[in-house]
Amino acid sequence: MGPNQKPLPQKQSKRIEGFEDMPRPKDETYIVDLCDDILGLKAHRGHRFDFLLGDPGKSGRQSRLPVDAYYPERNLVVEYHERQHCERTPFFDQRKTVSNMTRGEQRKLYDRRRAEVLPRHGITLVVLCYREFEHDSSKRLRRVPGDRIVIENRLKRRLADSLTC
Repeated sequence: MGPNQKPLPQKQSKRIEGFEDMPRPKDETYIVDLCDDILGLKAHRGHRFDFLLGDPGKSGRQSRLPVDAYYPERNLVVEYHERQHCERTPFFDQRKTVSNMTRGEQRKLYDRRRAEVLPRHGITLVVLCYREFEHDSSKRLRRVPGDRIVIENRLKRRLADSLTC
């Protein structure tokens, strides 16, 4: 670089302390990483069960619905609900789906379906909502030490019935 040249500005992105060279992971990834650490297990992320199906499309085919995190050793599914699961997000919610309903309606339907179908197959479902954690005005998590405590308490409560030592 010559004496009159200025360095190009670098793109600013949110960074995690200690990982300055890496972009900030999605809130869902952060929550599941905490669950992995607390449980001492590695989740199967985006896992799809043969029995958890979406609505049929025009061809009659049904897609297997993904879950955020599945821990087969514990028969446990963890779902992290960002703001679109808890409140209207008009830009995304108005799009029509193969079922001819809005994306917002379909999301609610599929969230209910997970809550009904997974327990029928002996799988405990823990739903963590962004509202349980400190978040900013954009509903993004602040990522504070208390997040771990929230998750530990929720997992303890839900798994207490299913843990037999």
